Amino acid sequence: MLATSIAAYAQSGNLTNAHKKEIIDSINYQLKDKYVFEKVADLMAKDLLKRYKRGEYKMITDKTVFADSLKSHLFTISKDKHIGVAYDEEKAARLRSPSKKEDPAEKFNRVNERVRKFNYGFEELKILENNIGYIKITAFAPTLYGGKTASSAMQFVSNCDALIFDLRNNFGGDPTMIQLLISYLYSDEPVHLIDFYQKKENTTIQSWTLPYVDGERMPNVPVYVLTNNKTISAGEEFAYDLKSLGRATIVGETTAGAANFGEEFNASGNFIVWIPTGKAISPITKTNWEGKGVEPDVKVKANEALDIAYKLALEKINPNMKSP
Repeated sequence: MLATSIAAYAQSGNLTNAHKKEIIDSINYQLKDKYVFEKVADLMAKDLLKRYKRGEYKMITDKTVFADSLKSHLFTISKDKHIGVAYDEEKAARLRSPSKKEDPAEKFNRVNERVRKFNYGFEELKILENNIGYIKITAFAPTLYGGKTASSAMQFVSNCDALIFDLRNNFGGDPTMIQLLISYLYSDEPVHLIDFYQKKENTTIQSWTLPYVDGERMPNVPVYVLTNNKTISAGEEFAYDLKSLGRATIVGETTAGAANFGEEFNASGNFIVWIPTGKAISPITKTNWEGKGVEPDVKVKANEALDIAYKLALEKINPNMKSP
């Protein structure tokens, strides 16, 4: 019956009130089944139904507008920046189709080609005056693909007296890259970085520094991390982990505040809902940065963060030297 309804809806292209109710019901089902916070899922579901019954969606005929409205209302209740709703016929069809086993080599080549084109997230690498290393990272590719590039970058700055990681506008990515990069900032003694709780399996996965990295470690080098209000998700984890451990000084603006992770699911009528199915938990703070962001140690405007961090680094490595 649902398949027939979806097919008729896709063919007609009309967004009727009956279709809207069907879409809301399907989103609510997915939320209650998969959202990491069950009580919040119930509140979101009740709110969407209440708005539907009040007629708030009655005049909406555009599917994208409807999706945006639903997303906005879900955020109003949850304050979760990882929750999303979109209308996407192609993606919906792909999610509905039974997943075919892709040849591992073909998958590697396909994904690697995509992430290679932005250099696995490493945008800029240089050594500033007075031997201060600078690494600009816009995203964290999985180490399966970007591990060699990450190791090469860390070896390039391995003789520096201080390090600056620029995560302004970093849009997130994979925690394995964070694990690798932070491992370079410690000795080979294991350090507990973060935990990831998964609702579906009711399991917690721990992330620790790695016992082996390719090349030199830098456990005693002062570290500074630049952030702004667009640093989000995994970009925030990098800053949060290092701040919680007292290993780095965070300089810049408070980050976006998105700590929950998840995946996309089909709703009705070619609508897609992105649902956080898990959460990060710091072994030190016992919480995370969701809704709050990572507060910098030194709060300055984003466009001033690099200059301030450079001055702090210079004062740290040579207290008698005046910064320019």
